[in-house]
Amino acid sequence: MLTIVAFIVALGLLIAVHEYGHYRVAVACGVKVLRFSVGFGKTLYRWQPKNQKHGQSTEFVIGAFPVGGYVKMLDEREGPVAPEERHLAFNTQPLRSRAAIVAAGPAANLLLAVLLYAAVNWYGVQEPKPILASPIAGSVAQQAGLRGGELVQQAGFADGAPQAVRSFEDLRWLLTRGALDGRDVRLQVAQPGRASSVEALLPLSQLPSREPDAQLFRKIGILGPFTAPVIGDVVGTGAAQRAGLLKGDVVLAVGSTTVVDGQQLRDLIRSGQGARQSWRVQRGGQVLELAVQPDLVQEDTGRIGRIGAYVGAPPEWVKVRYGAVEGLEKGAVRTWEVSLLTLRMMGRMVIGEASLKNLSGPLTIADYAGKSASLGLTQYLVFLALISVSLGVLNLLPLPVLDGGHLMYYLWEAVTGKSVSDTWMERLQRGGVAVLLVMMTIALFNDVTRLFG
Repeated sequence: MLTIVAFIVALGLLIAVHEYGHYRVAVACGVKVLRFSVGFGKTLYRWQPKNQKHGQSTEFVIGAFPVGGYVKMLDEREGPVAPEERHLAFNTQPLRSRAAIVAAGPAANLLLAVLLYAAVNWYGVQEPKPILASPIAGSVAQQAGLRGGELVQQAGFADGAPQAVRSFEDLRWLLTRGALDGRDVRLQVAQPGRASSVEALLPLSQLPSREPDAQLFRKIGILGPFTAPVIGDVVGTGAAQRAGLLKGDVVLAVGSTTVVDGQQLRDLIRSGQGARQSWRVQRGGQVLELAVQPDLVQEDTGRIGRIGAYVGAPPEWVKVRYGAVEGLEKGAVRTWEVSLLTLRMMGRMVIGEASLKNLSGPLTIADYAGKSASLGLTQYLVFLALISVSLGVLNLLPLPVLDGGHLMYYLWEAVTGKSVSDTWMERLQRGGVAVLLVMMTIALFNDVTRLFG
């Protein structure tokens, strides 16, 4: 139920904001708006405010299916217009006004994303401290000299100025951008037991593949923040229960390998190939020797070891909060960065450098809506901001059925002095619908595969 409610609220809000952008600018440009609708199908509720701007008599409608919306304006191309109202028709407006009305929808979504990110920054959010876990063996991070336990103080692209890192999420976002853009990242870290900080260069430009998946971060070698190598809840009758492991056991060593943190312990379990391992654990001041034989489980990446217990203590947390101006500025920067990243990923999918599996549809969005809502308000706001950016960027694509396609028509009109002919308009609309249907089909297939495959 939470997933359904969170999805409907998210979809309704984002569509309403998008259409309100069109509506507000249309009214400001002197265009008569006949109907403002959020949703399609059977009308659930309608109203017509009495005190509207002169010349306006807009009917506001909520439809039964919140999968879209529209703003219907007076337009000679869609029906007869009285001579005394011709100056209020959309098609009679100057080119700049028509372009502004069309662009206002995506702009409203991007502005909403800025405000949502800013709200999260102002409210503050608990995030893991930027203390590094043990890097994956053979990864970029290990080759750069990182060993685990380092506190990241500053980070940035190698060709730019470093910025303070306040949480592990800040670092994860920087690494994501660096990996997808092929840019090296420089870290300034404080190592345990050392007074002075050191620098580490991560040559992310040398990564052979830049697919934004779990394997990308395994190649980088930084999967999560530092966690103590402690056994959590023991689940079922797996290897942990058979070996006598208990919640709270601190793992000191596996075989001859000294265990530093939870990430290293998880990797030792995963790579054990089901072989019996000699574990040295600390329990209540005593050191015990236990024989643990992980169970082999088949996953997408191959057969890995599992012990049937949670591994690793919770990370150390810090509350990240910004002031009014800084929070708004960072909200704008994050919106810009996510927009550019979205465009780059779309471009890479078009030219075949990124898999079409990265396309997500309504089922995945609904799933993430429910999961983010269950984690709290701030996570749900971040989810809304991300979807709002995606909606804004998607609508600016130069596809004839989208706002970006109409802006391309107006660009053609501005350059040639002539509007696109009705014949070409019809052809382009058909092509745009075909492309959009293909994208929707792929996204829905990915949803089904991801959620039920």
